[in-house]
Amino acid sequence: MGDAQIPALEHANQQTNLWLKRIAAEHHLEKRHDAYSALRAVLHALRDRLTPEQAVHFGAQLPIVIRGVYYEGWRIAGKPIDDKHVDEFVQRVAAELPPQFPRDALAMTRAVFQLLFEELDPGETAKIIDTLPAPLKALWPPAARR
Repeated sequence: MGDAQIPALEHANQQTNLWLKRIAAEHHLEKRHDAYSALRAVLHALRDRLTPEQAVHFGAQLPIVIRGVYYEGWRIAGKPIDDKHVDEFVQRVAAELPPQFPRDALAMTRAVFQLLFEELDPGETAKIIDTLPAPLKALWPPAARR
């Protein structure tokens, strides 16, 4: 037996790398790990802002590897967190970013939301956006908001 690749996992890794490469390239991040850190921080802040049911529905849309990142460390108790203002949400994102992260958390939040809007089912993503308070909806690209 050789080391045969598993197509579904290989595709998931490729998709994850494409997302990270895109975030890094579009936002001038020198290290792909910085793109990973931004994606992870924003996904966790969003997940924790959603009800558990909404979080599961949203997570189901994510590619397999990114879904694992999304669910990493999730504790359902005390959710959703009731962030209603951009600065509260962005502070949650910033708290998960490494020290001396090369970009501001607000810009990275918008970048990740742009990517999610473009890569995921628009109807399902719109359902999630619709549940957010108006200030948090403004973090998503204009085309994502109904």
